[in-house]
Amino acid sequence: MATFDQSILDLVSRLGQQANLKIENKLDIIISLLTQGINKMSVEFDAMTAQVQANNDAIDSAIVLINGIAARITAAGVDPVQLQALTTELQSKDAALAAAVVANTPVTP
Repeated sequence: MATFDQSILDLVSRLGQQANLKIENKLDIIISLLTQGINKMSVEFDAMTAQVQANNDAIDSAIVLINGIAARITAAGVDPVQLQALTTELQSKDAALAAAVVANTPVTP
């Protein structure tokens, strides 16, 4: 009878070990999928952070430009030569400013 009992214990032990291996394999797959997801989110987060920084840089540049224009208009006063020079300079930068705004403005869905 002891041999029969031992055989049953051995069988139960082997079945438990097989079940544990299946569980471990499934957990390994789950961990791998989670790791892949985290890595993808990390890359996307880094890209979003870079885009936010680029947008902030463009906004800061626009603020400096706008503040500079106001100061230069004030400095030009009513002198037509200085006002024309400022007008010409601003017109020459229209296309570059428009392109920068378009490039850094997100498209709404």
